[in-house]
Amino acid sequence: MTWVAAVARLRERREPGVLVTVATVRGHAPRRAGAKLLVGATETWGSIGGGNIEAVAIDRARELTGAARPEPELMEFALNDKVTGPHGVQCCGGAVTVLLEPLPVVEAVAVFGVGHVGLELARVLARHHLDLHLIDSRPDMLTGERLGVLADAVAQVHVHHTPLLPEEVLGVLPPGTHVLIMTHDHAEDAALCDAALRTAGLGSIGLIGSAAKWARFRRRLATEGGHDSAAIDRIKTPIGIPGITGKEPATIALSVAADLLRTFESARP
Repeated sequence: MTWVAAVARLRERREPGVLVTVATVRGHAPRRAGAKLLVGATETWGSIGGGNIEAVAIDRARELTGAARPEPELMEFALNDKVTGPHGVQCCGGAVTVLLEPLPVVEAVAVFGVGHVGLELARVLARHHLDLHLIDSRPDMLTGERLGVLADAVAQVHVHHTPLLPEEVLGVLPPGTHVLIMTHDHAEDAALCDAALRTAGLGSIGLIGSAAKWARFRRRLATEGGHDSAAIDRIKTPIGIPGITGKEPATIALSVAADLLRTFESARP
């Protein structure tokens, strides 16, 4: 498997990794500059030459994988018989610098309801390196023509058409997914709020709507849903940056996206 395919596999599995690249070579070395090794939690793909260089790089890569906010870093190796590494001696005669680039698990966001606001929000979020799930019960909201504005997305976009029970998608979302509820139907919104509170492992839960809408939902979640106040308080409404009062879909979408990005930052150690 190529390192490119391996990176895609780790992302699909939602596992962190570190990409190790031979950055510079002086004199003789096992591999030329540009050689790559991808290090996962239990597997590796590719090679930067084996021996002490590779073993030390793997050890350090796995330390970075467990760090709170890992940053790229350089490691230098002298390849001569006077330098003994923790995994032995390499005496090719040259010197090698390797670059370690952490590949953290990206954020995941699920937007339930791809109407005017939902589509504008998808356009903003699609410019970010994340997994974006778009869910709607209306097939005309998810046509290729309508979603063509996301063709150049940086995000990986996953489209879910759910004609009957959109809340079933909650059970297949990646752990930690941030959920935004903004469908065309208040009954659908209410069912999604109830189901989201019953789904373990989600990230934040946001609901679009007025104070009057939330007051009705809150009563129903308590009386019919049996949720206590602490659970109900997990749902944030209104969503978006306080003080931005514009009603245009693009304005709402920018406000919601900015608030969500702030949530990402605050959740990191």
